[in-house]
Amino acid sequence: MSGFQLPRRSWKSIGWIALIAVATARAEDWPQFRGPDGGGISATPAPTTWSVDTGTNIAWSREIPGLGHASPIIWKDRVYLTTAVRAGARPEVKIGVYGDGDSADDNVVHQWRLLCLDRATGVIRWDRLGHEAAPREKRHTKASHCNSTPATDGQRVVAIFGSEGLFCFDMEGTAQWKKDLGNMDVRPWNATDLQWSFASSPLLRDDVVYVQCDVLSGAFVAALDARTGQERWRTPRREVPNWCTPALASVAGKVQLVVNGWKELAGYDVADGRQLWTLSGGGDIPVPAPLVAGHLAVFTSAHGKYRPLRALNLVEAKGDLTASSLEVTNAALPWCHPRLGSYMQTPIAVGGTVWSCDWMGVLSCVDLLTGRIHYSERLGSGGQAFTASGIAAGKRLYFASENGDVYVVDQSQTFAPVATNRLGGLCLATPAAVEGTLYFRTTEKLIACGRRRVDSSAP
Repeated sequence: MSGFQLPRRSWKSIGWIALIAVATARAEDWPQFRGPDGGGISATPAPTTWSVDTGTNIAWSREIPGLGHASPIIWKDRVYLTTAVRAGARPEVKIGVYGDGDSADDNVVHQWRLLCLDRATGVIRWDRLGHEAAPREKRHTKASHCNSTPATDGQRVVAIFGSEGLFCFDMEGTAQWKKDLGNMDVRPWNATDLQWSFASSPLLRDDVVYVQCDVLSGAFVAALDARTGQERWRTPRREVPNWCTPALASVAGKVQLVVNGWKELAGYDVADGRQLWTLSGGGDIPVPAPLVAGHLAVFTSAHGKYRPLRALNLVEAKGDLTASSLEVTNAALPWCHPRLGSYMQTPIAVGGTVWSCDWMGVLSCVDLLTGRIHYSERLGSGGQAFTASGIAAGKRLYFASENGDVYVVDQSQTFAPVATNRLGGLCLATPAAVEGTLYFRTTEKLIACGRRRVDSSAP
């Protein structure tokens, strides 16, 4: 069957609404890329307006050494952040909408560092050196040498420092182990003279670290013991280089690792790495992570002929799901919009509605179950690029442009802009949100937008 209509079947048994409600009601930590379960959702309302110039609704602002696009993660009263520091001036980042994919020429010795900040004050509690070397791969002019967001389970912090490897620290920053994952050679599949640097973030759950390493040669997904770094399993992938972070989904009582891609979107059994289903097609330079909402997973990608935004029913997903065209729908693929997808941003779903913001700031709102389009509207006046993924706090959505303008939108099926706020710096990192405070990383600072609880004047 074709079009955007769901198959005629009962969705009550899936229970995705209940699962979303449970996810949004969990404790307010932000332990990985896009927070709990990768959903990008905090249940607590946060400020809709602030001013970095006057300090209105700014809890604190702290300069961060080096350059990194890794997002902040939060556990209890601490914020953890990774960065890559070199001698001399801070590296430059070329922002905006442009077609060239040049590599930056700055492969001098860098220090990859793990920082711990006090969540209330922004004071840097400690700053640990994780690795020091010249990067093995060059970065894109818009990227950094530290793009991957770390993850924590409250016992340890794991971080991928690109080709330098996977590193594990305890909660005080003491190194526990490191794993060489090989040369993370990530570049466009059809322009192999370029190098763009690694960006997939690790997942950490139940003493297991999951990684997606879709590189130019020898792509794979793997699970490692978080206590020792020893591999539990590794599954090769037939995939082009990409920058996608995986997700975990619970389906019929079993957990699977869900990954985005171009040739091989897929699900893997977390017990042994066995591939459960596969799907090909879409944009040929995938970046966004899968968005898991109960038993549905929303995928998007862009570049080349297609930029789809589509849903997959994980209950029905078995074997090769690839159809003759993206327009074909069935029980496993309930809806697809071939030209509504995003190049950089991962979508967000709240209460049965999905919002997806594309590279140039066009925000599309669709029904999670049916794919029905509620609206597609531009944030701002145009001319800006958007790399950071949007997040939700309370009843608001927050989308940061590369220029550092943050657009606040109501969680409504009609387009309802609320405010626009400036960060005063370039922003390519997805923010975090915990207990009413938003944490934005610019290329120079970490800014906490929320109520000031104590004096934050300490250096």
